[in-house]
Amino acid sequence: MRGTYSVAMANGDEKETQSPAQSGSAEHVTVERAGHVLLIGLNRPEKRNAADWRMLQQLSLAYGELDRDPDLRAGLVFAHGEHFTAGLDLADVSAHIGPTGLDLVPVGGIHPWGMDGHPVSKPVVLAVQGTCLTLGVELALASDIVVAAESTRFGQIEVKRGILPFGGATTRFAARTGWGNAMRWMLTGDPFDAAEALRIGLVQEVVPDGGHYERGLALAQTIAAQAPLAVQATLANARLAVREGPAAAEALLQVELVRLASSEDAATGLRAFAERTTAEFAGR
Repeated sequence: MRGTYSVAMANGDEKETQSPAQSGSAEHVTVERAGHVLLIGLNRPEKRNAADWRMLQQLSLAYGELDRDPDLRAGLVFAHGEHFTAGLDLADVSAHIGPTGLDLVPVGGIHPWGMDGHPVSKPVVLAVQGTCLTLGVELALASDIVVAAESTRFGQIEVKRGILPFGGATTRFAARTGWGNAMRWMLTGDPFDAAEALRIGLVQEVVPDGGHYERGLALAQTIAAQAPLAVQATLANARLAVREGPAAAEALLQVELVRLASSEDAATGLRAFAERTTAEFAGR
């Protein structure tokens, strides 16, 4: 059963929120709905939002909720407090590393970094600030649009801790930013700023400090206002092109076009275009 609790949201308002974890446990991830957008907040500010085992599992469950609920069309992931994340809380998580690695996805969850081959099917916007280390950088690589406050500091510092990035940096960083850019930051563990993150394509927008949440929410709401079947099909086809190559994605384009053209949303979109009104999509 889900518990409810009150949290201070990024805009300072206190709102009642549903937990993705079992009732009675500490809430290290907050979940709130804003229309068709699911707001997912890292909530361990006293530890600079370092991800312990509970946070990893609650984040997975929040992604599962976003994926399953047809009324949800996009997600916004943000962090409470001054920092997005200081990375993995190794002291807490290391005890859960078994012979086959780290199995962090409970029943009903989805791997937030998509490392099991089943990424969330809906777009995710990430809004980051302060410190954004290791798994925070990898969450940016796994997300679809990233907004950063201008003073954000990034770091892929696993080599400084004697381990390697295991949340997607080794498979995505070079694909996103180019080989030299990825190796420059992964192999040295050096920190880099938001301007460099924008230059190499890790983030898509840099905004004045304090404006990252509002800008991220605006982007997520814009996405959620579009035809959800078309958005999800576009996302899935683009991912297929990255994963299996352009030919695999191109082979499905006409099939997807026929499917979407017969949807209620397509009729709504055409009618709104003809009448010069704003389409209200139903997701059918």
